Amino acid sequence: MEACHSSQQSNVTSYGAMALAIISLEVFAGMWINAFIICVLCIAWVKKKTLNSNEKILLLLGCSRISFLCFSWVNYFLSIIYPNCLYVRPIFQVLASSSTFFNYSSLWVSACLCCFYCIKIANFRNRFFIYLKVKIDRMVPWLLLGSGILALASCIVIYDITETLQSSNFTFTFQENFWEARITMDKHFFSSFFLAGFGYAASFTAVIFSAVFLLFSLWRHKCKMQTNSMKDLSMDAHIRAMKSILSFLVMYSINFVCLILSIIYSMMNENTTILISIYLCAFPGIHSLILIFSNPKLEKALLKILSYVKCKFFTK
Repeated sequence: MEACHSSQQSNVTSYGAMALAIISLEVFAGMWINAFIICVLCIAWVKKKTLNSNEKILLLLGCSRISFLCFSWVNYFLSIIYPNCLYVRPIFQVLASSSTFFNYSSLWVSACLCCFYCIKIANFRNRFFIYLKVKIDRMVPWLLLGSGILALASCIVIYDITETLQSSNFTFTFQENFWEARITMDKHFFSSFFLAGFGYAASFTAVIFSAVFLLFSLWRHKCKMQTNSMKDLSMDAHIRAMKSILSFLVMYSINFVCLILSIIYSMMNENTTILISIYLCAFPGIHSLILIFSNPKLEKALLKILSYVKCKFFTK
């Protein structure tokens, strides 16, 4: 019986180590990709002494994603290698609340980016839409501030939940009593889980509407340009933005499903599956890479670096 238990524990340990290795590679790649975006934008900021609205959103998005990846990796590393450290106050509270803050920041800022693309590129004759197109550059700082406030509110809620949970059950064992304690806490904090799901759903809805409006604008624009054989610059802008926002819509949809599943698993007192954790850590890096190739300035800087590396190390 003991041999069977030790064998099962060994399999769990090796499985967790393999998952940690995969997540570590994803986090490392994602941090470098977002660090590249931040560096390019900061250099442009120093040269021009200013940033446009699109660059402001990308800069904040890169910072929030790097921070989210850092806290997520530390949290996962401790849960696999040193699980008892999570019982030391306030490590668990800080990791959970910080990861939630930067995750919500990343989701809401990326939703703001989709809305910005839609308002800037799409063409509608609606008065309200025209008003938004004129005022969007002034609204961007307030949208980013609102995203930060919503993320901070979620961070405070999560910190309160983890503090209450650990204060009332500070001496529980890691596997059994912890989940028994969570049953009581989940019933008490059901509204918190509902708010978390609502926050994910609201940002996801903003992305869906932005993609649909931009797709409709592109379709209508193509119908108008069918009789014109000349190449239209706005058409290229539409196509470039649509590739970016549609790819993001697919990835965001999968990410939304993973986040909702993670909430459901928490309410059912079950651990989040490793596939969900792997995708949640891969999402910030993959989407940022798509943003690089959809932005001419970032793409040009990346190709310049790659050509330099090729000439430096791969040519005789």
